[in-house]
Amino acid sequence: MTQDHPAPHRLDPHGGCPHAANARLRAERGAVVPVLLPDDVEGMLVLGHEELKEFLAHPDVAKDAQHFAALQKGEIPEGWPMRTFATVRSMTTADGADHRRLRSLVSRAFTARRVEALRPGVEELAATLLDRLEQAARESTDGTVDLRRNFAMPLPMGVICRLLGVDAEQGERLHALSNRVVSTSLAPAEVLKANQETIEVLGQVAAARMADPGDDLTSALIAARAEDGDRLSEQELIGTLLLLVIAGHETTLNLLTNAVRALSAHRDQLDLVQAGKASWADVVEETMRWDSPVSYFPFRYPTRDLTVDGTVIPQGTPVLAGYSGAGRDPRAHGDDADVFDVTRAQNRHLSFGHGAHFCIGAPLARMEAAIALEALFTRFPQLTVAVDEDELPRRGSFVGNSVPVLPVRLTPSS
Repeated sequence: MTQDHPAPHRLDPHGGCPHAANARLRAERGAVVPVLLPDDVEGMLVLGHEELKEFLAHPDVAKDAQHFAALQKGEIPEGWPMRTFATVRSMTTADGADHRRLRSLVSRAFTARRVEALRPGVEELAATLLDRLEQAARESTDGTVDLRRNFAMPLPMGVICRLLGVDAEQGERLHALSNRVVSTSLAPAEVLKANQETIEVLGQVAAARMADPGDDLTSALIAARAEDGDRLSEQELIGTLLLLVIAGHETTLNLLTNAVRALSAHRDQLDLVQAGKASWADVVEETMRWDSPVSYFPFRYPTRDLTVDGTVIPQGTPVLAGYSGAGRDPRAHGDDADVFDVTRAQNRHLSFGHGAHFCIGAPLARMEAAIALEALFTRFPQLTVAVDEDELPRRGSFVGNSVPVLPVRLTPSS
C-alpha cells in the first residue's frame, strides 16, 4: 500500500506577504516543507526557528553550488531567475577554508572602526534626507510622500556607496539593477540582461579604484591579502561587491520600510519608544523578528540525505532559509509570536543568519536603522502610513520581504 504525500508548495514568484502562508504550512506540514521554485525546480523550505538554526550550522550543509544536484546535471538554464544566488562567486557561496579566506579578506576591510567611523556621516545623511522628505511632502498635491523612495532607500544606498567608493549615478543604477537581480519573476532574457549590466557597472567601479585607490572598501578589498599572500580574484571581487551592494542596502531598505509600517500600525509601541521605555535598537530587533527583511533566502545544499524535523532533505537539494517563518514560530517566540512587541525579552531571531555565514554587515545595518528611525520619528512624531496595509503592493520576489512603495503623511491631515 502506497502512502500519498502532499504536493510541494508552489512559491509565488511574484512574492506577497509570507506570514499567513508560513503559519498554514507550519500547522499543516511542519517546520520543513517541499517547495517548487520558479520553472518547477524542486527545493525545500525550513520554517521552524530551532530547525533553521540547526540547519544553518549543520556540518553536512554546504553553500557552494557544486553541491546543487540539478545545476550540476545541467538542468538549470542560464536564464533561471535564481541562478545568480547559486553561482555568484563570493563568501556567501563558499565553504570551509575557501569561505574563511574570503571572509577574512572582507573582514579586514570591513572593520568595526570603519563601521563606527560612518556614524557621523549616517546622521548627517539622515538629516539631509529628512529635509528633502519634508520638502517633497509640501510639494505633493495630497500631502503624502513615498518614504521608501525618498528616505528608506537613499540612506543605506548612500552609505554603501560611500563605503565602496561608488558615485551617485552608479549607485542609482545599481539600486535599479539589484531590484532585478533579486527578483524571482523575471523572464530569462531579463535575468541575463540584469546580471550582465550589474557585472558591467561593478567592473567599472573596480577598474576606477584600481587606477585611483582611495579610502574606501573597494580599494581595501583590492589591496587586501590573506596571510599567505592570496588576494581576491576578479570574479571574487565582483561577486563580493555585488553581495555588499545588495545586502548593504536592499535589506536595510526593507528593514526601515517594515519598521515604519509596524510602528504606524502599532502606535502604542511607538509611544513606548518615545517615552523611553524601549529603545530604537529594540525596534530594529523586533522588526527583524516580526517582519524579516528577507523572507526566503537561497541557497544551502545538504551534502548527504539529511533528516530535519522528521523530513528527509535529499542530498543536493536547494534549500531556502525561511527567516520570515522562523521569526514568528510560536515554539520559539511564544504564543504571542504574531504580536509586534518592542519590549520583548530575549529576542532570539535568526534574520541575520546563524553560524559561519552570519551576516558580516549586521552591525552596520543595526546602526543605520536605529539612527534613521530615531531621526525620522523625532522629526515627525505623528508620521503615519497614508493607506491601509492591504492596499500596499508587494515586491516581485519571494526573497525580499517588503513593499515597493510606502506613502506616508508626515503630519496629521487637515
